[in-house]
Amino acid sequence: MTQIRPALIIIDMINNFDFTHGPILAKKAARIAGSIKNIKNQFNERNLPVIFINDHYNLWQADLHKIIDLCTNERSSPVFELLLPEEKDLFLIKPKHSAFYGTALNTLLHQLKVTTLILTGIAGNICVLFTANDAYMREYELLVPEDCISSADDNDNKYALTMMENVLKARIYPSTDEIYQHYIIYSPPPS
Repeated sequence: MTQIRPALIIIDMINNFDFTHGPILAKKAARIAGSIKNIKNQFNERNLPVIFINDHYNLWQADLHKIIDLCTNERSSPVFELLLPEEKDLFLIKPKHSAFYGTALNTLLHQLKVTTLILTGIAGNICVLFTANDAYMREYELLVPEDCISSADDNDNKYALTMMENVLKARIYPSTDEIYQHYIIYSPPPS
């Protein structure tokens, strides 16, 4: 039996929300930030990997502080008050929608011996869905807390969750479901 080793993936939550549907998505991101933070805290307590992966905003440097500075504004502040990387969290930049495309994520996950991904972030119907698709093709087990992803349109978000569950075999439950405790509590931290 393969040992379960989860990683929490937080997608595009460091965001300036400066695009067409940005104001709507900013409000929805603020609503899910607390739920993501709760899971993140549990991962941090167990010394399990938390990986923030984010758009690069044409900086092309994996410099967390520069990206936060660039993205800090009135819309992003409610999210940033709840959810930013801490010292032990990992941070990667991505050039496109999927967290795997053009990044070192898969190599990092192999190095950490991760078998299971808990996917969170925005936008559920784009970056989270594309990441889930790429993770499924790489044979990672997927869990998606339904209250930890959001899209500008609620119907698009619901469709993305349906696709992840039906096609990509993701387990979809609220972040308070005991299934997450199973993966967090019974998983040994990476050595």
